[in-house]
Amino acid sequence: MEPLGIFEIIIRVLYQLSSVWIALLLLFALSIAFKRRLGLYGKLFDSPIGMIGFGLVMFWVFVGIFGAMDLIITHDPLSQVSGMKNKVPGTPLAGAGEGDYAWYLLGGDNLARDVFSRVVKGAWIVVQIAPLATLFAFMVGITLGLPAGYYGGRLDTFLSFLANLILAFPVILLFYLLVTPEIVATGLPTMMAIVLFMFPIIFLGVLLNSRYRTQPAFRTPLLIGVLGFALWLYLALISENGYLVRSIPGLPSVLDPFDIPGGILVVFVSVVFVNSPTVFRIVRGLAMDIKTRDYVAAAQTRGEGPWYIMLWEILPNARGPLIVDFCLRIGYTTILLGTLGFFGLGLPPESPDWGSTINEGRKLLSIYLHPALPPALALLSLVLGLNLLADGLREESLKD
Repeated sequence: MEPLGIFEIIIRVLYQLSSVWIALLLLFALSIAFKRRLGLYGKLFDSPIGMIGFGLVMFWVFVGIFGAMDLIITHDPLSQVSGMKNKVPGTPLAGAGEGDYAWYLLGGDNLARDVFSRVVKGAWIVVQIAPLATLFAFMVGITLGLPAGYYGGRLDTFLSFLANLILAFPVILLFYLLVTPEIVATGLPTMMAIVLFMFPIIFLGVLLNSRYRTQPAFRTPLLIGVLGFALWLYLALISENGYLVRSIPGLPSVLDPFDIPGGILVVFVSVVFVNSPTVFRIVRGLAMDIKTRDYVAAAQTRGEGPWYIMLWEILPNARGPLIVDFCLRIGYTTILLGTLGFFGLGLPPESPDWGSTINEGRKLLSIYLHPALPPALALLSLVLGLNLLADGLREESLKD
């Protein structure tokens, strides 16, 4: 078979991504059709910048999801094919069997692996870790930041001191320390996961209890169901191979259906730990400002409880800055994940994450551009999309 030309490579890459284009088209069509009923999300489609950013972000989200379902990749991202080391894009596979994709669309890396498939699989790693870790960090920051800003006093002083203590370390250095093998071997990341993963459960429990405290007949079964599911998910997250911490037995195998790989858990916990103090400071500052507003005083006059006021009066009115920061923080997290992968920390060395792929490709960058360029452009476009999305959301939240 003859090598593919540039135009043929582009056409085949676009065809491989056909499921992504269909999903994007449906998402935009439905969102635009019902945007007047979708609140702030619907107003996003009135902002050209926001739409472009949202499109870039959702492109990589769909690439990650469909890539995990093996609907896009052309080869196993970890398999090595003889004779394909550092081959240029469009190189045909020698002796490709029936059912094998006949080309390396974006070429081969220094270990003869398909660059296109590794970029697609790397998107799934980013989609898994960055948004969820940022969401967990926000739950930790909101749960601690609201009472610190609302009550003030010694509680505020103590929590602010802890946050400032963590923020005193440079972010990259703190990440580096948390994911080094020596620290991981001590079991510290697992203990941090046990503590930090409790905050979403606390957040959900307080949120629902404060909202429905006057309706005990509805509140009690709701709390039992939601917190029961959250607790099971919590135990499944922190237990590994049937054990909670090292030799302490955890859940029976039937109740522990999944295990997070050790490398991903360490990176996930590190992201939550590093981002939580910054979110805490933002939420604390917003709470201190909003608690002086008239509608908060009206809620206090009605006899509403402190947590109801914090979660259902203060927090909704702080959503604009928090949503913008959430998008930006996902971008920062994506860059940090790429940085860790570039230095070979956290995730396994064979991981197809973008940082590791860029690091492997840079070693021969003066000779071969194709192994490092696609993951670098992918990282750039995703972070750019998140920044544009944040700008669009900020514009619309200011109008709201």
